[in-house]
Amino acid sequence: MKLQTIVDIAPSAWKIGYEDKILMLGSCFSDEIGEQMQQRYLNVTCNPFGTLYNPLSIAQALQMTEVPELIEHEGLWHSMAHHGAFSRASREEAEQAVRGSIETMQQAIQEATVVIVTFGTAWVYEQDGAVVGNCHKLPESCFTRRRLTVEEIVAAWQPILAQYPDKHWLFTVSPIRHIRDGLHENQLSKATLLQAVEQLGDYFPSYEIVLDELRDYRFYADDLVHPSSMAVNYIWERFVDCFCTNQTKNELVLQHKRWKHEHHRLLH
Repeated sequence: MKLQTIVDIAPSAWKIGYEDKILMLGSCFSDEIGEQMQQRYLNVTCNPFGTLYNPLSIAQALQMTEVPELIEHEGLWHSMAHHGAFSRASREEAEQAVRGSIETMQQAIQEATVVIVTFGTAWVYEQDGAVVGNCHKLPESCFTRRRLTVEEIVAAWQPILAQYPDKHWLFTVSPIRHIRDGLHENQLSKATLLQAVEQLGDYFPSYEIVLDELRDYRFYADDLVHPSSMAVNYIWERFVDCFCTNQTKNELVLQHKRWKHEHHRLLH
């Protein structure tokens, strides 16, 4: 008796190993997989601008070379292109943090051999006609909300792919549901992202693994939105099977043991 619909994933023609420099970008699902890599001492840079969810903000982050205009709200200075982790109490501190993130991003994209991008949502918020990466709790009246089209996403990303043809680009769609957008709106959003990714390059089906293969709330965290640690570990295993050689798989096991030993908390 079959109790699951297994997502068939063919082994990738190109592989990821310890010789690679990896850049992870996008939704918090990128943070989850990036952490798995860090725990195995792979050479990975994860989200230099912090977590970003929509394709246009991720594309803009890759192309940004100057500190954007900062705004002050509720005692903090913010970059609308950055996660709240870069907000600071003074303009000077915020500029310094944002400038550091831009330098990290530019170095990472220049050196990366593999870039993994996770799109989270096609819904965006625009301020004065420009898409923002984070609203920083500004009043909703400051923004216009709309859904990106497939054509907009593809048009934003094709020049970036053409600029860096020497890198392996891998796209995923986050399985995390954006319930605040509404369940139906979330499905429309994910469908838009899937159609865009189809035109951009290699794809890893993390979305399908969670939605189809792990179709059960026991694979979700308590918020019933984010995948549980069990689900993340399972997706990581499927990822490794697809993109790593047997030699690299063995090394990943050894390095994870080393990481757990080095991070073990002594009771006495």
